[in-house]
Amino acid sequence: MTDAIRHVTIRGRVQGVGYRAWVEHRAVAHDLEGWVRNRRDGSVEAVFAGPVEAVKAMVDACRRGPSSARVDAVQDEAGPSDLLNLRDPGERFSVLPTI
Repeated sequence: MTDAIRHVTIRGRVQGVGYRAWVEHRAVAHDLEGWVRNRRDGSVEAVFAGPVEAVKAMVDACRRGPSSARVDAVQDEAGPSDLLNLRDPGERFSVLPTI
């Protein structure tokens, strides 16, 4: 199966509710590569890389989020492979600092 890389931005009540930890847990459980971080505008940004179906399932899950979150919108687009270079060295999936 062909791998996919998706770059997503999630808007709504997604900071201060465990959204990043939830994303990290789910992504690691699905053996995806990538990263997640908060943005100063209140959104959460993430990159997911792996088998097409697993990446699609992760993006779909982000549309719901953890029970404490309220997702208003998810922007989903193909991501260039160089986005994976933002991960911490040696990690498959990273939680990055806020930008």
